[in-house]
Amino acid sequence: MPKKGKQKNTKNKAKHTKLMQRKLNKERADKEATKARLKAIVQKANESKKIDD
Repeated sequence: MPKKGKQKNTKNKAKHTKLMQRKLNKERADKEATKARLKAIVQKANESKKIDD
């Protein structure tokens, strides 16, 4: 028999999903920023290596 009244926990589920998406997006952005920073460092190192040769 279904429960009477409002549904249980729907606000918390929506809030949890929102927070988890925010967390995952932040991790993704941090990972991409790290990749870009490393790529720039490697590129600069390669350029300086070409100049030395």
